[in-house]
Amino acid sequence: MKKIPYFILNCLLICSLWTAKAQKNYVLDNKTSFVVEGTSTMHDWEMTSTAKNGTANITVTDGKIVDINHITIDLPVETIKSGKSGMDKVAYETLNTKKFKTIKYVLKSADKVNESTWNLTGTYTINGVSKEIKTQVKSSVSNGIVSLHGSNKITFEQFAMKAPTAMLGTIKTGKDLTLKFTLNFK
Repeated sequence: MKKIPYFILNCLLICSLWTAKAQKNYVLDNKTSFVVEGTSTMHDWEMTSTAKNGTANITVTDGKIVDINHITIDLPVETIKSGKSGMDKVAYETLNTKKFKTIKYVLKSADKVNESTWNLTGTYTINGVSKEIKTQVKSSVSNGIVSLHGSNKITFEQFAMKAPTAMLGTIKTGKDLTLKFTLNFK
């Protein structure tokens, strides 16, 4: 007779621990955005994408992220747009989209800095070249949406690309790029 109450008590305890600390699989939602910023001898420029191909496995406890276990992002290159078809064409040639259709990110590790800041180490694959890059992100959880905001500085050269030029080389693109992102997982 005593075994039944202990069994029920153990079940209740396990259920309460499960709800307090929930490891969950997420997918990117429609408010996710990716931005590439650069410079040229003519003007600064920006290209954006709202593609949403990505998954994550994140542990949230009491509305706070306590562990980031997995993130994979596949960004179709030709979803990145500047609003100018000529600039897009040059960008796609530089990124070799005939051969490499996606920019990929795979998380290798996540280290918590404080309640809302994480250091992520992951592999970016751009133009068929993979590089491990560290990124500091700000995190938040609201209404079941897990958000990560961050940016990385990279160069064309890191990923075996040449900075594009236009008008017979009179307009040159700067060598440095900034990748900014807002990842919203639901």
